[in-house]
Parts: sequence; structure tokens; C-alpha cells
Amino acid sequence: MLKILGLFGLVNGATYPLRAVGIFLRNRELLPYLIMPIVINFLVGIILYISLLLFGFDLIKDIVAILTIQIDKVINDLPTWLGFLEYLAVILGWLLKLFLSVALLIVNGFLMLQFGVILGAPWYGQLSEKLEEIRRGKVTNIEIGIVRDISRAILYEIKKLLLGIVVGIGLFLINFVPIIGTLITSIGGITLTATIICLDFFDSVLERRKFTFRDKLKIVFSSLPASGSFSLIALGLISIPLLNLVTIPICVASGTLFVCDRVLDKLELNNFE
Repeated sequence: MLKILGLFGLVNGATYPLRAVGIFLRNRELLPYLIMPIVINFLVGIILYISLLLFGFDLIKDIVAILTIQIDKVINDLPTWLGFLEYLAVILGWLLKLFLSVALLIVNGFLMLQFGVILGAPWYGQLSEKLEEIRRGKVTNIEIGIVRDISRAILYEIKKLLLGIVVGIGLFLINFVPIIGTLITSIGGITLTATIICLDFFDSVLERRKFTFRDKLKIVFSSLPASGSFSLIALGLISIPLLNLVTIPICVASGTLFVCDRVLDKLELNNFE
């Protein structure tokens, strides 16, 4: 009954960022582990805001202006009774500007997450260990040596990049399918981004247990729909400028809580650990 009320985890998964905030409020000793990640996010954010957002918004403005001029030319050649299309063109222009702006913020948040998580990995790792200890009373950490740890981290990033390239090429080709191509590509793009975000936020706990990239992907998909709602909420939180300086560490913490609550016990029962 509880599963049905929670839409089989859909609602539950979306609440984990709030649960992470609650953990920090109840355990003030964890707050110092947020300081360095926030400082790193601030520095990365400054670079991205200056280089990407300012240029991106100017580009969006130019694109919309050019399209508006082209549409106006077409409308001017139409009969007078079709003049109402001018208002439709204005609405479409605003919708396009809104869509491109949201897409730009998502890209900015995604890049900020990738750089922030890599640079802040030591502090995120310590935070994740503390949270796992609070949640489960113990911390599992399989030691394999620093050299292999570094090689695994590099391979993980390469495999994420390959996943993005392969799926991205497929979505790009689908985009040429008439009528539904753009819709499928948009949904697929958000799904791909949310999947990679979920991998990143789950990774601190899973990497301590040295799971393969394929197993990590399997865990993300086997945790649906809870992992889906969690990743979409996280995607929204990291896409909000300035606020994402704080929400990225909170989402890292909430990913650890999610895995501790909904994944590890199942893995132990199936002898994955």
C-alpha cells in the first residue's frame, strides 16, 4: 500500500535533497565538509558564468532576433487577413527564447557539476563516508591502491564521455525524423543528462565498493522510478544559477543517502558486496 501511495518510489526519490538538508541540520559536525566544495563550485561557477552564460544569452538573443526578422518578412508577404500570425510569431519567439535559456542553464549546471565533482572529490568522499556511517553504522571501503584508484577514476570519466557521445549521436540522427524526431531527441537528451547526473551523485558510495561502470548503470536503472525522480529534481537544482553553488554538495549527500537507503541492502541480499 505504501509503495502505491509513493508511486513505487517516484515521490520518495524526489525527497532525498530535503532529507540531506535535514541530516545537515541534525548533524552540524558535517557542515565543514561543505565548505571546500562550495568554494570550488564558486570558482568554477565564476569561469562558467563569464565564459558560457554571458556568451550564451547573447547568442540566444541574436538567434531569436534573426528568426523574428525572417518570420516578419514571411508575414508581410501574406494577405492582410493573416496579420494575426504576427502575434503568434511573437509568442513563438518568447517560447524559443525560454526553451534555449533553460537548455543553456541545464548545460551550465551539468558542466559545473562535472568540474566541481572532480575537483572536490576528496571532500565529497569524506562527506559520503560520514553520511554512510551515520545511516548504516559502518563504512565499506575496498582498498586497491592509489594508482588503481586514479586509473579507475580516469576510466570512469572516459566511459561517461563515451556514453554521452554514443547516445548523443543516436539522438542527433533521430532529430531528423519528421514531426516526432525533435520531441524524442529532447526527452532523450534530458534522460541522458539525468542518468549521468545520477551516476555522479551515487558514485561516492558505489566506487568505495569498486563496482564496474556497467554495474553502476544497472543500479541506476534498477532503482527506477525513484532514481528517475531523484535525478530530475537534482538536475533542476543544479541548473539554478548561484543556488547550485550549494545544491551540488547537497545533491552529492542526497545521492549517498539514496544508495544507503534503497540500494545497499538489496545488493547485500544478492551478494553483490
